[in-house]
Amino acid sequence: MPDGALVGLRVLDLSTLFSGPAIAAILGDFGADVVKVELPGGDPLRRIGAQRNGHSVPWALVGRNKRVITVDPARGDLLRRLTAVSDVVVLNQPRHVLEDWGCTPEEIEARNARAVVAWTTAYGATGPYAERPGNGTLGEAFAGFTHMTGEPSGPPVLPSAPLGDVLTGIAGALGTLAASYWRDAGGGTGQLVDVSMYEPVIAILGTALAAWVPGSEPPMRTGSRVPGGVPRNTYRTADGRWVVLSGTTDAQVARILPIIGEDTEEGRARYGRSAERLAHGDELDRRVAAWIATQGSAEVLDAFDRARIPITLVNDLATLWADPHVQTRASVTAVDDAGIGTVLVPAPVPRLSATPGRIAWTGRAPGADTDAVCRDWLGLTDLEIGELRAAGAIS
Repeated sequence: MPDGALVGLRVLDLSTLFSGPAIAAILGDFGADVVKVELPGGDPLRRIGAQRNGHSVPWALVGRNKRVITVDPARGDLLRRLTAVSDVVVLNQPRHVLEDWGCTPEEIEARNARAVVAWTTAYGATGPYAERPGNGTLGEAFAGFTHMTGEPSGPPVLPSAPLGDVLTGIAGALGTLAASYWRDAGGGTGQLVDVSMYEPVIAILGTALAAWVPGSEPPMRTGSRVPGGVPRNTYRTADGRWVVLSGTTDAQVARILPIIGEDTEEGRARYGRSAERLAHGDELDRRVAAWIATQGSAEVLDAFDRARIPITLVNDLATLWADPHVQTRASVTAVDDAGIGTVLVPAPVPRLSATPGRIAWTGRAPGADTDAVCRDWLGLTDLEIGELRAAGAIS
């Protein structure tokens, strides 16, 4: 297994598709021994999403750093035995499925009091919506993020990437590590990490939520602007590139005004302080946009960089991959996959100086590690493994 900060942590991944497996994948990035359990027929993620050479690209990504076993929960008690020796169990099935497997959080706790159980559901394990199905996309909408995304005069817009799923994975990994630390360093026990798919999205809206007073009109989408700061927007340069500039403090605006030709007594009076600037926000934004539209992207970046104003080109994946900073830090990692060939994956984050995360392998073939895991985790002999296979419990 990969070396890393979490070497020795046994993680049993019983989840499927994206957000739950993302929790386990993050733990695997930092060295945990992650065992992914598939049912006969394989995980649905193997058959959906982008395909290359007949293999699923999402599976290669989300299955990274995991050993893969195939178990039939209806034939024997192997699944329950694996939960009994796990440090962490990741779930995202509905309760009735977990009951059929004998792997509800309560049942896992009863046979393994040390187990940290990370259970991802659409709306959380409690409350009137606890049994409702859902996913990260619904989490974005339910949490209010979709309502806040898009142009003011247009419809609400969904992001072009699985934002809710990724946020859920990060939040679930954080909760799992917090629970594991309390158990291992604080003398505690295992516990349930209740991960909903909408509450991590609410965190994105923290500033808007804190500023809103119940009973008043809720905030609307503002395009690329933010209500409390200007200039902050996307701007098009003379050579057709897009840049994002965000310089909303008084000190930053004082350095912007000379660039756009507004460093006059009148300009400083209208834009120099926040209250006056917000009153003329549309006007200032138009003036910034007009100046940028007359300049090439290189000139725009140079002018604002020299003034210490946060600005960047809007990258697509091609320009991101080619960027020298991304290349130097290896922010995107090229990994060889047996079926796909070379596949690009995000590098593990955050970066640890002594025990950095790494991608040791992509998602493996069905049942590739069944025998090895039965030996390593359960101490089974070759004869016992053969009997399980003959009974159809493993494949």
